[in-house]
Amino acid sequence: MSDTVTRYELPTTGITLLGYIVRRMHKTELLSPVPELIASGQTGKALAQVALYAVTSSTSFGRAYYQPRFDSVGGEVSEADLQTGAIVKATLEASSPTYRISYSAAMPNGDLFSGTEEITGTTIELRGLGMPAPSKFHFKSGNYSVELTGILTSELALSFIGRTRIRAYGFLNFSDNASNTGKLTLDRSNRIKFEINGREFA
Repeated sequence: MSDTVTRYELPTTGITLLGYIVRRMHKTELLSPVPELIASGQTGKALAQVALYAVTSSTSFGRAYYQPRFDSVGGEVSEADLQTGAIVKATLEASSPTYRISYSAAMPNGDLFSGTEEITGTTIELRGLGMPAPSKFHFKSGNYSVELTGILTSELALSFIGRTRIRAYGFLNFSDNASNTGKLTLDRSNRIKFEINGREFA
C-alpha cells in the first residue's frame, strides 16, 4: 500500500520537489472530520486529527522511485486534492543556506492548514541518509486554531535488493486555543504515538 502512495507522490512522468510536496499533502481527507469534532465539543480529538494530518502530510513511506527535480526560488506549485477538492499549494522561499518551503491546504469549507519547513542538510547514518526538517504548522477552522512545531526527518534507506526506500521519524508538539496540549512521535516503522492532555494513545 505504501508503494502505491509513493508512486502517486513520485509519478512516472517525473515531478519537482514542490510538486512532490503538494502530492504528499494530498491526504486532506484527514482534516474532513475536524469541524464536526469541534462542533460537538471534542476539541482534544480535533487537535489529534490535525496533528495526524500534519505528520502524514510531511512524510512519505515506501519506495523512493527517483529524486525530484529542484525548483527555482520563488517557484510555486498548486494542485487540488481530488479526494476533497482542497487546494494545496507549495512555494520555495529560499535555497540557501537551507531549503525553506511554505505550503497550505485550503479546504472547501474555508478551513486552512498552513506551514513551513526548512531542510537543513543531509546527515549520513548507518540506517541511511537523513534530511532533518524543523517545521511549524498552523490550522484554523472558524474560531478554533492549532499551532504545531517539531522536527521531522525524512530518510533514504537502501534495501537488500537495491531498491531505495523513503521513511521518516520525528516529533511534533502542539496546542490549540481550547486549552488542549499534546505531543506526537513517529518512528521509522510509521508508528505514531500521541499524548493529549497527559493521556497517551497510539
